[in-house]
Amino acid sequence: MDAEEKLKGWFAGRMPEGWFADRPAVVLDREEVTVIGTLPPLSVTEGLPDVERVAAIEGYVERFREETRERRIEIAREAEHRFRRKVSWGVVAGEETVMFTTLSVPVMTRLRQPERQVLDTLVAAGVARSRSDALAWCVRLVGKHTDTWLADLRDALQHVDRVRASGPDLVD
Repeated sequence: MDAEEKLKGWFAGRMPEGWFADRPAVVLDREEVTVIGTLPPLSVTEGLPDVERVAAIEGYVERFREETRERRIEIAREAEHRFRRKVSWGVVAGEETVMFTTLSVPVMTRLRQPERQVLDTLVAAGVARSRSDALAWCVRLVGKHTDTWLADLRDALQHVDRVRASGPDLVD
């Protein structure tokens, strides 16, 4: 049996019935297991205005988090001992995915100048606070955008530099 299948089966067997509408998604890598379950629909939200519906779902998620905390911690400790990975939890409620816990793992990488320039462009544009934040941002965006967005961002920065250079001299 594949280790991932075994882990998914173990979590399916350990989850109390009624927590989630379906079998939770179990995603793993070398350091972490992430369990994300879809909460059953909240019938009270039907017909509510958007603001009230969003607030009701937020309350629903918070209630679930508080009511299941002890049991989730117990399951996580067992899984961490058994599978030697940290466990993170999240839920899907309506259209929203809310993560309760996540693991932040440092990753060492060596970047050549063209890759560092990508990170520095994001920092200079204010998209990220540091190269580390910029790298994390890039990883999240890889599936959503191509490098044409970065080319547009560089063009915009060059335009800003040209406008600044053509502005008035502020020397007294």
